[in-house]
Amino acid sequence: MSRQPSPPAIGAIVKSIRKHRNLTLEQLAQRSHVSKSMLSQIERELTNPTIATLWSLAHALDVSITELVSQAHVETAIAPAKIEVMRSHHTPTIASQDGKCKLRILSPISSAGATEWYELLMEPNACLESEPHASGSYEHLTVLSGNLLVKCGIYEQSLNSGDTARYPVDIHHQIQNLGEEEARALLVYVL
Repeated sequence: MSRQPSPPAIGAIVKSIRKHRNLTLEQLAQRSHVSKSMLSQIERELTNPTIATLWSLAHALDVSITELVSQAHVETAIAPAKIEVMRSHHTPTIASQDGKCKLRILSPISSAGATEWYELLMEPNACLESEPHASGSYEHLTVLSGNLLVKCGIYEQSLNSGDTARYPVDIHHQIQNLGEEEARALLVYVL
């Protein structure tokens, strides 16, 4: 039986960025609307933040969520080489607050904010809701298995395995798994 990989150590990164920005825990708590005690627990690796908390921290620290998570585990080759490897068990994963949606961050930190790609895993009846992203941004969603429903503003579209949807994400949008089995998709964000 294989061992589950541990989540990325985000706390050390949050603490490092906070200190680099000369912010106290209290100041970051005020900026992010995350309690000081929760921030302390995150920085000491006693708890893992939810997607909503990561989002709040990223905005308060003026970094992307990808930057917070990707810095936690990056494995490169020992000798100078042209191939950078991110082993599966080190791939950063963030989960929705209810734990029914998981996003494995596949893109490198250098592309954060411009082009980001994820493997999306959704349990049956899961819903991933998102607030508007940067003006002019789009998502490209390719369903690898299962059936998904994409809602973007007043529009919605059902997708089957193999289908790809492209839609603006500078408005409220969501992805739902209406099926009775886990759905898997490739999600690409482009600004």
